Amino acid sequence: MADDELAAAVDELPLVDHHVHGALVGEVDRAGLEALLTESDRPVPAWMTQFDSQLGFAVRRWCAPVLDLPPHADAADYVARRAELGVAEVTRRLLAASGVEHFLVDAGYGGEVLLSPAEMAAVSGARVDEVVRLETVLEDLARSGVGAAEIPARFPEALAERTVDAVGLKSVVAYRFGFDFDPERPSEAEVVSAADRWLRTGGRVEDPVLLRFLLWSGVDRGLPLQLHAGYGDPDVELHRCDPLLLTRFIKLVEPRGVDLVLLHCYPYHRNAGYLAQVFPHVHFDVGLAVNHTGARSAAVVAESLELAPFAKVLFSSDACGPPELHHLGALLWRRGMRAALGERVAAGDWSTPDAVRVARMVGRDNARRLYRLERW
Repeated sequence: MADDELAAAVDELPLVDHHVHGALVGEVDRAGLEALLTESDRPVPAWMTQFDSQLGFAVRRWCAPVLDLPPHADAADYVARRAELGVAEVTRRLLAASGVEHFLVDAGYGGEVLLSPAEMAAVSGARVDEVVRLETVLEDLARSGVGAAEIPARFPEALAERTVDAVGLKSVVAYRFGFDFDPERPSEAEVVSAADRWLRTGGRVEDPVLLRFLLWSGVDRGLPLQLHAGYGDPDVELHRCDPLLLTRFIKLVEPRGVDLVLLHCYPYHRNAGYLAQVFPHVHFDVGLAVNHTGARSAAVVAESLELAPFAKVLFSSDACGPPELHHLGALLWRRGMRAALGERVAAGDWSTPDAVRVARMVGRDNARRLYRLERW
């Protein structure tokens, strides 16, 4: 049957997770795990549990069987089984169950708490390549003792060295400032002045002039540039993270021939779909939202297919920490794609071969083309 053919094609598709972070290195207790099942950085109130959420229910439904528990296992039983197996076995099982053949890892966040790209490859058996975070490169350069006047020349050199083997770049300007920045490239004098202020005060890069400098340096480097958009932790001021605010920057980048990738985007994923339709160099995903919307993620996945050409939509999990997120990101995306594409086939709008082709494009082929992974 056509429905069976489509379901098998989606379920068996080896995925490219084009934006992800490492899995946890160490053990976590229940409180630690719950703190990682939300984008909030505030303590979980004593009167509630994070397992009572779309993501928490999804963990109990879909991750429990991978750990030899029945679906919908009690949260306490789940945490106990997790501890019994140990972090290494839990991670091995859940990464294998994801069906991801290639992870593109942003290693610029989490430090020693998360598996490195090489460790992710060893544990998962998948290919792993790195996406380099612009802000981290500048912060590392500052720790080397560079002076403000040296930064305009030294940063591009450091970025070139850091990205010799990288497949893409990433910016968290949405977290550090927002998208309502001046889209023009800053002058060297502006960069030196801003760098002088920053180096004297220390901390992470938040100055909008320096963030613009990083973005344009990334454009100069020529690799696909990922930009977190929309939903995230309380660092973001969500109304300033609508990707439509990037429209002028997108237009300025277009003649440079550099691809921009809008990450996750919820609840602005329809806006991202518009941008991906009208600008040839813009692409997007709904990664982070898929895990956190759980049983409702099928609706988000379907909405990501409404407007943008299918060649501009990608799969990611944005999993960070608990390997449950790596597994669920893939599983829930597959469920969403089966539902969305199956509905179109059942209605006679699409043929089964076309639906299978779209699933392969979004789950694997678009990332392989965009990040030039075809050589593997």
